[in-house]
Amino acid sequence: MAKIYPFQPYRYTARAGPLGDLVTQPYDKISPAMQAQYLAKSPYNLVRVILGPRTPEDSATGNVYTRAAAFLNEWIASGILARDSEAAVFPYFQEFTVPDTGERMVRKGFIALGAVEDYSARIVHRHEQTLSGPKKDRLELLRHTHAHFGQLFMLYPDPAGAIDALLDEAAAAAPLAEVTDEYGVIHRLWKITGADRIQELMADKKLVIADGHHRYETALAFRNENPDLPGADRVMMTFINMYSPGLQILATHRLVSGLPAENLLADFLNRAAQDFHVEEIPTLDRLKSAWDESGDRTVIGAAIGDRLFLLEDRHASGALDVRILHEGLLGKTLGIGEEAVRDEKHLRYIRGLDAAVEEARQEKAQIAFLLKPTSIQQVADTSFAGGVMPQKSTDFYPKVLTGLAIYKLK
Repeated sequence: MAKIYPFQPYRYTARAGPLGDLVTQPYDKISPAMQAQYLAKSPYNLVRVILGPRTPEDSATGNVYTRAAAFLNEWIASGILARDSEAAVFPYFQEFTVPDTGERMVRKGFIALGAVEDYSARIVHRHEQTLSGPKKDRLELLRHTHAHFGQLFMLYPDPAGAIDALLDEAAAAAPLAEVTDEYGVIHRLWKITGADRIQELMADKKLVIADGHHRYETALAFRNENPDLPGADRVMMTFINMYSPGLQILATHRLVSGLPAENLLADFLNRAAQDFHVEEIPTLDRLKSAWDESGDRTVIGAAIGDRLFLLEDRHASGALDVRILHEGLLGKTLGIGEEAVRDEKHLRYIRGLDAAVEEARQEKAQIAFLLKPTSIQQVADTSFAGGVMPQKSTDFYPKVLTGLAIYKLK
């Protein structure tokens, strides 16, 4: 089902300088402060192309997208970027420390091109909704550059690990490239020029978008705009086995602010008690134990000031915790509806239990809702059934770097 293709990417040459000064996190993870840091690192840092600075003088003929295309063409012409001489797939390993647990792991995947398929073909499956704003921005960049700079993060099922075994064989050699990012993650890249066996093993696989929903739907729109443009029906992907022991999903906790403050604690607890068993707990360890023992029951934590609460849904069994949070606690209990969630009104997101609790303790948030990480199986079950999760239901860690390879249409 999945069509996988070797390709000849453009990659940075030695002339560009150290790779660590050139690559970036995915565009949607780049804050203004990170953008400034990337810009200062090197005149060839890829942020100038994927998320360049805008100016008050921007116009229809001179803007962030025209500058991006100009940088790309200039860097190719001057030898900063060079196209590989032969088509290949690229084993891509990431060595990292899991936040909160400190466990050291390696996530194994490979970079190749994948066919752009309509969701209705039931080959590529999504698990999250998308917004129109980011897709419009990414489509303009693609229209101007005719290039994909970051890989989509795709999952495939291979419980036997046959493809991982081939990647391990390639990784016995010295890496083609190695770089450590700002989070201490070590990224290593190799090359496999004879990829027939990987293509054969991937042929019966269904794919799930882990990260990159907006960019995938951008690629769909671009393909439909350009049916006769060679290469527009393919997009660059990092493929990772959903059964890989190095595949980690972190929880994204919710911070609520801006609600009427009078009697907030008492009102919230009284309303929540209609549908949840509410228990005040002394420490986060009690919440973690409840998560370990929860099975298919929904258990959500809440930090309010310096107090911690455990909320167990009285009714739902086997439902996604994040869906119960959004529909029950945010929607019904607090009156924060779907539109407000989409607009991030009253709501912020944060990674890390301790960080979320600290926001509540310092009263930077009125309530911090604490979630157990969504499992890989829940993502797969939801996606293959044609469903979607609330936004930011999953946080796959670490992210795949942008700039290790660039797919430019011929």
